[in-house]
Formats: sequence, C-alpha cells, structure tokens
Amino acid sequence: MDELKKRYPDEWVLLGDPEMKNTSVLGGVPLYHSKDKKEVCYIGRDKTADFASVTIAFAGGLKQQRRIGILRRICDASGQELRTA
Repeated sequence: MDELKKRYPDEWVLLGDPEMKNTSVLGGVPLYHSKDKKEVCYIGRDKTADFASVTIAFAGGLKQQRRIGILRRICDASGQELRTA
C-alpha cells in the first residue's frame, strides 16, 4: 500500500486481485485511479472483467470510521458472470 500511496497520493485506486490482511489492503493490480471515487466506480467497472475480485482503496489518510470491502464476481456453473438488473 505504501507504493500505491506514493504513486497515487490522495486518490482512489481500483485494484484487481487485491492482497488483503483482515480488512487492510496490502496491494493488488492497479486498474484505474482518480481523485473522484464515483469516477473510479463507473469508469473502472469496464476494466475488471479479468479479475476474480476487486476492491477500491484510498491512497491517503482515511477517517477511522471508513471500511473498505472486496467485491467478488458471481458466476453460474458454466463460468458465465451473473448480472443483476
């Protein structure tokens, strides 16, 4: 995470296949970054297809009350990604 903070100071970073320890993000493959969290969510969505899990992390100081979660792809038996309406 220290490298991400140096490369993307005070920005939101979308990470593919994140390395986690409990709820802390240790690293991952940077897919998209921006100061605008909504931009990372909307534009970065198209960049996540090749990853089983993704997360968004802030590469700066966070307030203690914030939590960072992991999103996992849900696939059917044939491996096709399930989409919700």
